[in-house]
Amino acid sequence: MSGEASAPPATSPRAPRPGIQKSSGAVTRKGDRGAKEKPATVLPPVGEEEPKNPEEYQCTGILEVDFAELCTRCGYTDFPKVVTRPRPQTAFAPSASTSEKPTVDDQRLSGSCSLNSLESKYVYFRPTIQVELEPEDKSVKEIYIRGWKVEERILGIFSKCLPSLSQLQAINLWKVGLTDKTLTTFIALLPLCSSTLRKVSLEGNPLPEQSYHKLMAADSTIAHLSLRNNNIDDHGARLLGQALSTLHSCNRTLVSLNLGFNHIGDEGAGYIADGLRLNRSLLWLSLAHNRIQDKGALKLAEVLRPFELTHIEVVERRRLLLEKGSQERSRSPSTSRHGDSKTERDKNQLMGVSSFALVEKDKMQTVKTPKGLGKKKEKSGEVVKKEEKSGPGQSPTQGTPKKEDSAKAGKGKVTIPEQKLSKGKGAKTGSKEKRSILMESELVGEATEMVNPLLEPVEHRDGKVFMPGNKVLLHLNLLRNRITEVGLEAFLTVVQYQAQFTKSKSACKGPVGLLWLSLAKNCFSPQCPAYTMIQELMLPRDPINKSKHKEEEPVASCT
Repeated sequence: MSGEASAPPATSPRAPRPGIQKSSGAVTRKGDRGAKEKPATVLPPVGEEEPKNPEEYQCTGILEVDFAELCTRCGYTDFPKVVTRPRPQTAFAPSASTSEKPTVDDQRLSGSCSLNSLESKYVYFRPTIQVELEPEDKSVKEIYIRGWKVEERILGIFSKCLPSLSQLQAINLWKVGLTDKTLTTFIALLPLCSSTLRKVSLEGNPLPEQSYHKLMAADSTIAHLSLRNNNIDDHGARLLGQALSTLHSCNRTLVSLNLGFNHIGDEGAGYIADGLRLNRSLLWLSLAHNRIQDKGALKLAEVLRPFELTHIEVVERRRLLLEKGSQERSRSPSTSRHGDSKTERDKNQLMGVSSFALVEKDKMQTVKTPKGLGKKKEKSGEVVKKEEKSGPGQSPTQGTPKKEDSAKAGKGKVTIPEQKLSKGKGAKTGSKEKRSILMESELVGEATEMVNPLLEPVEHRDGKVFMPGNKVLLHLNLLRNRITEVGLEAFLTVVQYQAQFTKSKSACKGPVGLLWLSLAKNCFSPQCPAYTMIQELMLPRDPINKSKHKEEEPVASCT
């Protein structure tokens, strides 16, 4: 045993020669060697490669893990945690449901909501990223951030971890200290997110330049936008109105817009009304808790019933009609070399006359179209109808409409921009006696067709051109403004017109106008006759009341 024990000391000085464990000098040499080898792997991540590390990280799609890892790699030592959004019944009244056992998250949350200790107060108000999860696969559906400043670096982290959330539908930022610069950064990350993202809420984030309209750009995919409590005034309303529509551009994706609790007055309401003139996608608009008086109310009411086109709009309409006519003639089969039959040549000539007749009709607005010529126009229109996209300079889509569409040419069918909601698809308006039959037939197309509102059938009265008005807007909230009986009468006229229009076209499947209108808490008595009449006319149009009535009918029959 002694010989075996003495063998290791004889060989040990030779084997570990580079670093003798028990020698202080050997430890120093080993440390020196480590100092020379480690700079390429350990030291640079603290210095040079620190900004590159987040780029190297591959997100897993689990927001809690990805956000924490990216924050750590960016140098954050204290960052918000990702937690499930609390439910009011479990968060604020945990003792109410004693029969059900709360989960671990609910227990932690109810403890954080307790106001018995200073620590619990701190935990409750500590910045967090609240998420709502899909019940099936627990993927993130909605994100809520409130009460802490979201800086540029945090938005950079979001731009890396949010795209991996395949089921993300909504982002809500409440009082997060946005600036015009960080808003631009936020808008830039939205296209990176999943195509399911449709809702953005930026409430309590007043911006000096009021650049909220950038969220409604032509390439925006946002369908629901909430901008409550942002101190938006008439200047901001002007930018938002222009984003809804101008003579040459129109937002076609936004379905609902919430502008409640702002500082919009009569002038701002006028700008919003101007945006509704040619917008055919917005279904829901709230201007509650603003400063709108009768002048602004009259502007809003004006665009919801037949309104007169301005000179610039009439000129643009003529240009679009000429452009449409030239496109149809160039695509017509009768212009080919083989179309030399007499009937085709006659139809081609008629088509040339028809396009000029349209222009002349706009010029000579009081002149009626002869009956015989109207019939010829209808026939020629049936031959050369093609799909078309609205807007100057846009090329028509490929393909031809179905024959059944051609049969409806004289019935005044009008299509509006394709929407995510079925309520906003397709429209029919009644044909008027003074309306050109060809003008109506030109608007006929398939359901996917996007028709410029300026090409809708119009009426000519007293030398003026009148559009049917915006009947796509279904919900308008003007609660708690400063509207008196003067503005109320204007909305009564709108409701009466739209109710009469709906009755005359009960079989139509297109937009029918307002289904819900709130004018409560304004500067008139609730017992005012005009207000009472508006409520009576709107009650049968309200789909919620209809559903309630249907649910109550079986119960009443049983009793």
